[in-house]
Amino acid sequence: MHGKVSEISNDGRGVYAHTEGHPIRATRYHSLMISDQGLPDCLEVTSRSADDGYIMGVRHRELAVEGVQFHPESILTENGLDLFLSFIKQYVQ
Repeated sequence: MHGKVSEISNDGRGVYAHTEGHPIRATRYHSLMISDQGLPDCLEVTSRSADDGYIMGVRHRELAVEGVQFHPESILTENGLDLFLSFIKQYVQ
C-alpha cells in the first residue's frame, strides 16, 4: 500500500474539522491496518478509506489524542496542511 492515494471519509471533527465531513484524498504508505475487532472502547473511528473500508483515523473519547493512518505531509495528500492546522486549533492552546 505504498504511495496509494485514496478517498478518505471522515467525521468532520478534530483534525478533520476543516473538511466539514466532506471526503479528502490522502496518500497511504503502510502495510499494517487497524482492525475493528479488538479496538478498545476508549477509541472511536474517525475516518475510513472509501475504496476498501479500512480504518484511517481514530480519536480517544476522553483524552486529546488523535491519529491517522496516512501521510498528511505527503505532496499527494490534498490539503494536508489544513489537517495540521485543524489539529493545532483543536489541541494546542
